[in-house]
Amino acid sequence: MRIATLQFAPTLGAVDANIQHANNLLDKPRPARIDLLVLPELAFSGYNFPSLEAITPFLEPTASGVSTQWAITTARRLHCHVILGYPEIYRDATTGETSNYNATVTVAPSGEILANYRKSFLYYTDEAWASEGHSSVSQQQPFFCSPSLGQLGSIGHGICMDINPYKFTAPWTAYEFANTMLKADVKLIVLSMAWLTRLNEQDLVLEPERPDMETVAYWLERFQPLLRSNADEEVVVVFANRCGTEGNRISLGTGNVQVENGQVEVEEGDRVCYAGSTCVMRFQGGQVRMFEKPGHEVAILGKGEEGVLVVDTEQPARFLLQQKTA
Repeated sequence: MRIATLQFAPTLGAVDANIQHANNLLDKPRPARIDLLVLPELAFSGYNFPSLEAITPFLEPTASGVSTQWAITTARRLHCHVILGYPEIYRDATTGETSNYNATVTVAPSGEILANYRKSFLYYTDEAWASEGHSSVSQQQPFFCSPSLGQLGSIGHGICMDINPYKFTAPWTAYEFANTMLKADVKLIVLSMAWLTRLNEQDLVLEPERPDMETVAYWLERFQPLLRSNADEEVVVVFANRCGTEGNRISLGTGNVQVENGQVEVEEGDRVCYAGSTCVMRFQGGQVRMFEKPGHEVAILGKGEEGVLVVDTEQPARFLLQQKTA
């Protein structure tokens, strides 16, 4: 399978501009044949909304808003599956009541909607506006997983915080997400992410093409059960993160908009920096390996690098990834 991930730095609330930016990145040059394209968490809205009031204008009806329409158009144009994150508002057809979710939509090359996954383990930023996805099991597939999705087969879905201990209060070694993947016997796990970094803005600007290996090591740690299983069959895990920064702007009043440089913009939360470092890992036989880019470099994007990463899972994963021991 040829998997493409689009890593970029969307601007909070600038949906149309973010869509155009994504299209530009995809088209320069357009990747060769791909089977799956994955975008980050809340790809076009941006992530760091400080309140329900701030994100409300950008909520999209379940699998039918602007993000889903882009996914349908792009899936047909590139003849591939598309998975991307968006802020969902679900309306109960019977009661009219609404619920909000941090979601991903999966679209087939034909444009058919295959799945709508809802983030189950919420980060504190999500808690300001979203409900836990696992509380809506009647509207979605079983916890973290989808049944066979056509040519993609069975997929493990996750969004960023899903791989962490629940609310950071569950035991570190519970590994809820990774253990669920093992029990479900999925061979492809796709994570749309807006994962933060401990690096500051100056660090991100310095050698932006270098990945944040502290973050990559953390991701690997959260999949220890896959390593310890020592399974002969491979499991491919896609970490589709964003890059850039958001937040820390001056609010003008109590509304959800403010003015900066003469432009009306959305109120943002605290200043945050994102880790980038999008990559694809192969877990097999008690080892984890990473794929190769043209030029024989490891297939991983930098901490501040925008672009498309393409890996072919039919090719050998030559780079052994190991954790440092204390």
